[in-house]
Amino acid sequence: MLITGLPGVHGYNCFHYFRKRLGDRVIGIKPAHTEELKYPGVYGISAEHTEALKHLFSTYKFKTVIDASGCCALNSCEYNPQLAALINCEFGTSISVQACKYNAQLIRFSTDMVFDGAGAGHYKEEDRICPITVYGKTMAQAEAAILNEYVHTAIFRIPLPMGPSLNGHAGAVDWIEHRFSRGNPATLYYDEVRSNVYIQDVIAVVEKFIADFQPGIFHLGGPLPLTLYEIGQIVNKLGHYDVALLKGSLRKEAKPIPPRVGNLTMDSSKILKLLPPTMIKPWPLDEQHLPTSKDWHVHREKRFSAGALKAALYGYDNAENPRSPLNWYGNPDYFAV
Repeated sequence: MLITGLPGVHGYNCFHYFRKRLGDRVIGIKPAHTEELKYPGVYGISAEHTEALKHLFSTYKFKTVIDASGCCALNSCEYNPQLAALINCEFGTSISVQACKYNAQLIRFSTDMVFDGAGAGHYKEEDRICPITVYGKTMAQAEAAILNEYVHTAIFRIPLPMGPSLNGHAGAVDWIEHRFSRGNPATLYYDEVRSNVYIQDVIAVVEKFIADFQPGIFHLGGPLPLTLYEIGQIVNKLGHYDVALLKGSLRKEAKPIPPRVGNLTMDSSKILKLLPPTMIKPWPLDEQHLPTSKDWHVHREKRFSAGALKAALYGYDNAENPRSPLNWYGNPDYFAV
């Protein structure tokens, strides 16, 4: 098995889960400049290193490929669209060419940002894509290019995956907490809506598709839409951060770069028909962590424990389920490889 894009939330958590389950049969790819993840079987191959990629496939002849490659840093993509195209589209296309050559199952992570969110949301797979960011445009181009090269591909359009990141400040929760924990404000939008999903549920779906593969494009979002501002409220309250650090705004008040998407809620009924009924949980699972007003986070009649934020927002079943993909909470050795 090959897993690419190890620095991102998708790749980072998929790699650790499947490496723990399957051992050194799982090989990883990280960008060559990434200092972390110096494990046996993890290769530093950047998007332009096509010959190294070919050699890796020739050596291992992978039968399952989980492609989590890509750069979702919106500003970086806007200011360097050529690099964004290389990382988000060309590299994924090169991976699909090799996966096709070796007849591998290919699962590719895409994004809800192939849409603009200008309407009422609830996007279906057959809806016309209309990205407004360079990130969304290059990921949409990748979808078409990958399917053109290798039709036996499952593409998962994911919203915000809720789970830990390699550097501690990528991903929605990590980025917000990283700012709050350093006393820096975070401006989040009242009218940007996402179908957030626990990364452990994404991993469970990946594992099911490996066992019973279905090609095509699938929307994979959670059933509970939340605005970015509401996500910030949850992190602010559970982490006991200064309420003044959370700033709310409308998209029209934002700077022009990057362009802000609107309601990106997704209709995931297509993939849900293939899954057990409880596999995709609402995020957050506990209703007491769900904002009910714009000042919900200000009222703190209950003080959450020091680990409540990670326990509630990264993994809902940690200690109770030893097979949970993200059952690392309270166990510092979980990610030992």
